[in-house]
Amino acid sequence: MRADRLVALVLLLRQRGRMTAAQLAEELEVSPRTVLRDVEALAVAGVTIEAERGRYGGFTIDPGLRTELTGLTQDEALALLAAGTRHGAGAFGLGSALASAMLKVLDALPPPRREAAAGARRRLLLDPEVDLLSRRVPREDLPDAVVAAVRRAVLDGRRLSLLHAAPGGEPRRRTVDPVGLVTVRDLGYLLALRDGEDRTYRLSRIREATVLDEPARRPADVDLEREWRERSARFRAGDGQLAVRLLLHPRRREELLDTALAVLHEEPSPPQDPERQLLEVTFQDLRHAEWALWQLGTDAVALTPDALRDALRERAAAFAAAYARPRPD
Repeated sequence: MRADRLVALVLLLRQRGRMTAAQLAEELEVSPRTVLRDVEALAVAGVTIEAERGRYGGFTIDPGLRTELTGLTQDEALALLAAGTRHGAGAFGLGSALASAMLKVLDALPPPRREAAAGARRRLLLDPEVDLLSRRVPREDLPDAVVAAVRRAVLDGRRLSLLHAAPGGEPRRRTVDPVGLVTVRDLGYLLALRDGEDRTYRLSRIREATVLDEPARRPADVDLEREWRERSARFRAGDGQLAVRLLLHPRRREELLDTALAVLHEEPSPPQDPERQLLEVTFQDLRHAEWALWQLGTDAVALTPDALRDALRERAAAFAAAYARPRPD
């Protein structure tokens, strides 16, 4: 919203001093032309922003302008700044609101605490885009209009018309009663009821969302954590999935979690193999399990089922035979 952007523009200038139109545009994720229009709008509203031309020019604002937020200690502000990551908020379409809120929190602190909090924030990094092995962490692209409609239906208690595409299927129209929103490892989910039955929808698979005038047919109270736990348990016990017991080196655990459907059980390392963990996980089918464990090499050893062990042994034998043959000239 433009009002939020105007507030963010003022706070950026207060905290950083002189900034060019290009720098403001990058921070606010708009064009430099939009920044110039916003500066004009603020001037009309009585907010004096001075423009200096030249190589070292830019916009400045009266440092006396302040927002108010009383009773906030330095540690409390730092906790908010550290907890408020773009990734989690992005799962609910609140990334821009989060950025604006963080600017307000910083601006509300007295100057010494503001400088200390800003400095401490630069030394805390949460959820970088790549891990230590330079693997990019996947992020989902969520259309703002879709997520905003879903969020409004959840909070206002309105029924929701969705165009949802299941994996490998064509988009289908659904009318649901939204229960709540959940984010897990930066993935957003809508918990809903359809014809009185529990349904869970990945937000990134919703193509369109329209808030209806009808009130949602849902319980007045909800324990969202318990609801998610129960739905997760039902999903893990779903039909047609393959349960696999395996020994896994701990350094490959995240890779396994990225491909497996769910972890059913996990134990410490057994005495006979202290460098590996014992896990029971589920995959879509035998082919999925064979592919996933092959990626982990000898860091993962399947214990059951026998069909998976046979498939991996045959694949390894074929691989070894291919390299046993003389290299062609």
